[in-house]
Amino acid sequence: MKRLLLIFSITGLISCESTDPTGGGGPGQPPASKDWLIPVSEVFDGGPGRDGIPSLSNPELLDISQADFLFDPELVVGYFDGTNAIAYPHQVLVWHEIINQRVDNSMLVITYCPLTGTAIGWPQKIENQETEFGVSGLLYNNNLVAFDRNTKTNWAQMRLQAVNGPLIGTTLPTFQLVETRWSVWKTMYPNTKVVSTNTGWARPYGTYPYGDFRTNNNNLFFPLSIDDPRLERKERVHGVLIDGKAKVYRFSSFESENSLIVDSFQGEDIVVIGNKSNFMASFFATLEDGTTPNLTAIDEGRAILVDDQGNKWDIFGFPVEGPLQLPLIATQSFMGYWFAWGVFYPEAEIYGF
Repeated sequence: MKRLLLIFSITGLISCESTDPTGGGGPGQPPASKDWLIPVSEVFDGGPGRDGIPSLSNPELLDISQADFLFDPELVVGYFDGTNAIAYPHQVLVWHEIINQRVDNSMLVITYCPLTGTAIGWPQKIENQETEFGVSGLLYNNNLVAFDRNTKTNWAQMRLQAVNGPLIGTTLPTFQLVETRWSVWKTMYPNTKVVSTNTGWARPYGTYPYGDFRTNNNNLFFPLSIDDPRLERKERVHGVLIDGKAKVYRFSSFESENSLIVDSFQGEDIVVIGNKSNFMASFFATLEDGTTPNLTAIDEGRAILVDDQGNKWDIFGFPVEGPLQLPLIATQSFMGYWFAWGVFYPEAEIYGF
């Protein structure tokens, strides 16, 4: 915790103690309000206060040729809607955590928690009302708590739920994001746009603000209510959620480039595509029309899945080639550190265990 507060102090993010009843009770302390859906003793004030970590709204987008600040091994969070491809670099997300963005007629929120390694997309409309999301400065089991600006409701990212405020108990739908290396993303989507580091905020982009947190399994800033020892805390895994239950998949389960796992979870047949170059995505095995294509993994630029009829799909499930122009149906899923999946979904299954 001292390290986290030192980081915030260095970057000028420390703010005065919050007096807002839905805010924190001071750095390292639980929030003052007791009207929470989760144990208030497990919610901690990270130090910067509400908006101390500034979210972004409609940041500048660059072409690939302009993104000279990005190196091939770096991770990005990718979005694709069938037309628009956007890369959200980790080096921007670690400093801002939330990006509110309009893409054509869609209003998106990209949320990223550096402490749990989770990037989750949700809509910018709540109960048909447009809003923006910001960083509350609070953490629940080391995970981001966002707030919406319309109602000041607090939302626990990995629970996908309002846990404090006027909309308490409300859940949010999600849309698919893919986390992978910049080299992989730009090969798949050569026309992608990239979020610029010209954000209007003075941040040392390209510098990771949390020391050895990503690699040191013993380094946690705040306590965990459950610490599941089945995997190393900081192992990055792909978790699938069905009916409130979770199952996680590991990079080590894929024996070669672009491998496919066929599995069953919660009574649903699913396929998980994985790549040693650092991505995973998962889909339900059955299409909207009830057909079940016999999928295998390939590597042809955008096309990474093919069936025995020659139909091909990309990593978001969009058809790329072939007579069958139906998309694959993505699961509700995202990447994250194992410790986060273990604490939020304590009965999580692990593929191969």
